[in-house]
Amino acid sequence: MPLADDYHALRHSAGIVDRSTRGRLVVTGVDRRSYLQGLLTNDIAALAAGTGCYAAYLTAQGRMIADMRVFDTGDDLLVDMDGQLADAIADRWSRFIFSEDVQIRNDSAATSQVGVFGPQSAHVLARVLADSSAGGDQLEETFRSLPLNANRSYSFSGFRASVLVSEEIGVRGFEIVIAASVKTSLLESLRTAGAIEVGPDAAEVCRVEGGRPLFHVDMDEDTIPLEAGIEDRAISLTKGCYVGQEVIIRVLHRGHGRVARRLVGIALERGVRVPSRGDQIVASGRDIGSITSAVDSPALGYPIALGYVHRDFQQPGTSVTVADGVGSVTLLPFVPIDGTPEPVAAD
Repeated sequence: MPLADDYHALRHSAGIVDRSTRGRLVVTGVDRRSYLQGLLTNDIAALAAGTGCYAAYLTAQGRMIADMRVFDTGDDLLVDMDGQLADAIADRWSRFIFSEDVQIRNDSAATSQVGVFGPQSAHVLARVLADSSAGGDQLEETFRSLPLNANRSYSFSGFRASVLVSEEIGVRGFEIVIAASVKTSLLESLRTAGAIEVGPDAAEVCRVEGGRPLFHVDMDEDTIPLEAGIEDRAISLTKGCYVGQEVIIRVLHRGHGRVARRLVGIALERGVRVPSRGDQIVASGRDIGSITSAVDSPALGYPIALGYVHRDFQQPGTSVTVADGVGSVTLLPFVPIDGTPEPVAAD
């Protein structure tokens, strides 16, 4: 389908996004919460069955190894992360186990992850899963009322289907983790219920509009979480010790949260070309940073980008030049996560 149709499905109805390349670890054992509590930046011990949180895994120097979402299903902890990192992190976490009752399993190959996003996503998902639980209307209302990172378990074709409330692509919706063997059947059911399969380009547009940084694109192993602006979602300031905490607390308390660079939004003038990853950001005659992601926004009618700039140039309204275009630093997100904007007509 054309990008415009895919984008419209995500913003105005329900779009299916294949997320199966994500990594999925399953952590079991009576010590599973306390074990991850000492490794991750967010408060894993505070999770209750049916809830979840976003977190980061850091080096002792406060640099990111990965970002991830941790979902407490009641029976285990389901950890969603960059698929390229799942094997290495599963092995690393397993080697750290000594006397704890914890088991780490990489389920990435055995399972699939299918997202359905957009204002009609709850309606579509309720139609698909209604036979395994309450009636469709009641289930739809349940889905609409769930908070971000909540999770629920249902049955689909005789297999457990873990439903995760998600905003990972910059649009509210759900991700379903299910056995890989029934992925095709799930996709068919979602299409029958009214959802439309969309390509990665439309999902990328929504992600950038939503200001959601992606690991290995807008963040990497040299990034401190505060530079990427994910501290409000990823870091608990009330939990006990975790790897890298000393650096984070030092920056927050002694440095008042000031970091050398910060990820910001860049809004460019209408009609200029979309920047490329790595393009330099210039202000006051000096290079102040570079672009990490950029798209042409249908909602706004002009190109937008994410990029790192020197801390002296992070204020909204700061005038910048990128490649051959003029723009300005802007607050994120560009488009509210729960927004359903009308595309802006071209001049």
